[in-house]
Amino acid sequence: MHDLTGFQRDLLYVIAGMDDPHGLALKDEMDDYYESEIHHGRLYPNLDTLVDKGLVKKGSKDRRTNVYTLTQRGRREIEVRREWEQDYLDW
Repeated sequence: MHDLTGFQRDLLYVIAGMDDPHGLALKDEMDDYYESEIHHGRLYPNLDTLVDKGLVKKGSKDRRTNVYTLTQRGRREIEVRREWEQDYLDW
């Protein structure tokens, strides 16, 4: 997790929280959070990076739609990150 960009970490969290995390739905969520349009040229290379790092699995919903799901490693990385954050944010 430490070697991800903030955008990649945000994307990982969004994937974890969605029921049907496909490309356009992820784009819409990220657009809302960042309050600006996230272009495909930014979104998909970052998704590919998460796949390459073994944090996300890329599958097909149909011929045009890819679905992204967390791997076991991706879930573990989020858990470790949340525990680390809690050490500093224990209000």
